[in-house]
Amino acid sequence: MHQLFYLKECSSTNDEVSKFLLYENSDFIGVHTFNQTQGRGQYGNTWTSTAGQNLAYTLAVKAKNFLISDFLFNYYTAIVIRDYLANLTENTVFIKWPNDIILNRKKIVGILIEKRKIHQEQYFIIGAGFNILQEKFDEISNAGSLLTQTGKRFDLEEFTENLNAFFIEKLKNIPSEQEIMDRFNSHLFRKNEISVFEIGKERQNGIIRYADEKGEIWIELENEMRSFYHKEVKLLY
Repeated sequence: MHQLFYLKECSSTNDEVSKFLLYENSDFIGVHTFNQTQGRGQYGNTWTSTAGQNLAYTLAVKAKNFLISDFLFNYYTAIVIRDYLANLTENTVFIKWPNDIILNRKKIVGILIEKRKIHQEQYFIIGAGFNILQEKFDEISNAGSLLTQTGKRFDLEEFTENLNAFFIEKLKNIPSEQEIMDRFNSHLFRKNEISVFEIGKERQNGIIRYADEKGEIWIELENEMRSFYHKEVKLLY
């Protein structure tokens, strides 16, 4: 059963979606709003959105229908969103490990995936915040929007309906684990480029080489090749 619900305003679409999982066959249930007041990001971060200019979107899917690991599921959702935006904008779009979406060096999408048991069923709760029409951001922010990065204005409702249909289609046709890893790494932001990283309290130059199936990023530093989990290293860009 596929359904997409609209909320005029809500604190978090990830929190609200459980209210719509009412039936045994509830699957691919989407919730969206253009006015999210308390969005959450990965690992306790916040996701701030300006009312009427951006999209907060959540899709709930039954976890039992996916045989891949949670890490690979996270990677694949980032791939799907990247592909949707690349097709829509006809621009080169990257994935900043582990799952931010980057267009012209600015973050335009933040993703938060949670796994929850609801009515005795395990669900992946896929939440994503899309900056679409917002024009002004903090001067030191790495954030941008589709408008600031492409100069194009997109209709919020049409954008959401097309995204939802695209997402469901792609989640029904999961590729092999190797293809997921290959595609994720092929779109990895700053891969094979000299970058500056914050590791602990120090800054070091390094080169992102690849992400692995365990959710780690491998970076070639000046004296060694090291792997990191999220929050153990920060890419400065």
